[in-house]
Amino acid sequence: MYLQLGYWLVKNIKLPMKNLPIGTFINMLAVFLGSLIGLFLKDIFPANIDAIIFQAIGLGTFVIGISMSLKVPDGYFLIFIFSLILGGILGEVIGLQDILQQLGDLTKHSFQITESQFTEGLITAFLLFCIGSMTIVGAIEEGIQGKRELLMIKSTLDGITSIAFAATYGIGVLFSIIPMLIFQGGITVLAKKMEHFFNETLISQLSALGGVLIIAIGINMLKLGEINIENLLPGLLVIVILTKIFEPYLSKKSNNLKDEK
Repeated sequence: MYLQLGYWLVKNIKLPMKNLPIGTFINMLAVFLGSLIGLFLKDIFPANIDAIIFQAIGLGTFVIGISMSLKVPDGYFLIFIFSLILGGILGEVIGLQDILQQLGDLTKHSFQITESQFTEGLITAFLLFCIGSMTIVGAIEEGIQGKRELLMIKSTLDGITSIAFAATYGIGVLFSIIPMLIFQGGITVLAKKMEHFFNETLISQLSALGGVLIIAIGINMLKLGEINIENLLPGLLVIVILTKIFEPYLSKKSNNLKDEK
């Protein structure tokens, strides 16, 4: 009877595979496997090798952040700056760093994890893997057209990067696949509704602000300063709101300047 029921379910109930974020699942698997390799290597390398790897990753992260931060569209620089400032103020007021630390501690306690860099590794990996144009464009393409080529390239890059980051930050990098599923997978599932929302201007703005946060990660890793990255995260929400508010005005102004020329 159970076999007949199972056969009937398989035959008659068709899951909406088109709507599933398959590209994100593959991306998560790549990060998961890369993190496992990184955790294995972490226990093999001596302290001096760990130190030079940490410095190399810090420099690489710094360069990635700079390249992303240069994507601010013409006329949107003030919005970019104010988003960073207002986001930082909002983060300080609500105490986002403490909230994320408590969530990290709760996760650590639930899974009996003792690593001190768990929360830092999770947030760092999430920012690097998910805040960029490749994430948003790739997720939208999969959700609307079923194309996964961009996410496959991203999965390969993230998998390789996760090896180095897990060897540095530990198991927190592996757990970054959870917010990746929510953010990147969520964009794919809601892609048809969000296609026009995430236009080229907004994607560039998010990439640029995400780039600044990644520069901050590089600065912290290289011990050039101590930047409170967690409390700057609300800037990603603020820049979406401000860009959408001022975009009609700035677009009209840009078109007028073109007409004058």
